[in-house]
Amino acid sequence: MAMKSAFVLGATGQVGRAAVRALVGDGWEVTAASRGGLGDEGWPDGVRSVRLDRNEEGALAAALGGGTDVLVDMVAYDAGHAAQLTGLADRIGSAVVVSSGAVYEDGEGRSFDTQEEPDGFPSYPVPIPESQATVAPGSTSYSTRKVALERNLMAVGRLLPTTLLRAGAIHGPHCRSPRELFFVKRALDRRPVRVLAYGGAPRFHPAHVDNLAELIRLAAARPGTRVLNAADPEAPTVAEISAAVDAVVGVESETVLVDGPPPVGIVGLTPWGVDRPIVYDMTAAEHALGYRPVVRYAESLPATVDWLAERLVGRGWLEAFPNLTKYGQDWFDYAAEDAWLAAR
Repeated sequence: MAMKSAFVLGATGQVGRAAVRALVGDGWEVTAASRGGLGDEGWPDGVRSVRLDRNEEGALAAALGGGTDVLVDMVAYDAGHAAQLTGLADRIGSAVVVSSGAVYEDGEGRSFDTQEEPDGFPSYPVPIPESQATVAPGSTSYSTRKVALERNLMAVGRLLPTTLLRAGAIHGPHCRSPRELFFVKRALDRRPVRVLAYGGAPRFHPAHVDNLAELIRLAAARPGTRVLNAADPEAPTVAEISAAVDAVVGVESETVLVDGPPPVGIVGLTPWGVDRPIVYDMTAAEHALGYRPVVRYAESLPATVDWLAERLVGRGWLEAFPNLTKYGQDWFDYAAEDAWLAAR
């Protein structure tokens, strides 16, 4: 019996690397497509790597050739990409497409798009089910583009069965915007204190790359048209993440909890948000796919910490992770922290 074929778009990205490993391990013949066309040393033998820029006219069609049993798309962002996949439906048996938990809005119409506005941070139910309302589809933001992608693919589900995975805060090696760096660098720098606003209680549900890869593996084996949340088995608080990172690095630090927002500037603010939890309901994935997480947050940290530490050797944090400039903040303003601690 011939092996089933899988075509992975964005294969050398953070999630793509893990997805290729999971699919090969499940017996798929995998073509790994990326702009650089390179492979990954962690992949098993037999993976076929190809160079592909999906935005080049006809490039995806040419790379697919006679077709594939499943196309796994890590880098689809908008209605245009949905149309691209739909136009090739005669060559694609089914698809698994990574979306984002950022698509949700709360009962007041607040979402990630409004979080910088006064009282604009969303207040979601805990946990958030897939039936929660989303922002309107459009082309003005990451969230609206992802919703446009979802709506267009769901509309043609009979033509192209597609599983959409609404990922949480993705973490693990090869992350371009690693939130964990906030605590890893402090631990490596031997900072003695962790100042945490909002009582150290914020929760932004993480999604490890290996758990996402497991969802992709299961969805590839069970084609269907569905939208599923994609996250880890637990959503730790900021204080718990801080303690877990310290434990991996082997340091002990004092935690100073601040009730409410940062006392001055961004002292105590972390990349996991404010005091309104973001937790995704994973029940639907369990029922639809038989999903069981393959790794828990704390046990995944050593590999993440090692990768981050290696990237920092001989480089400043923004040089190592230039994508973090999008936050527009100095995550490591130790002078401001020390001044507040001395004055409190």
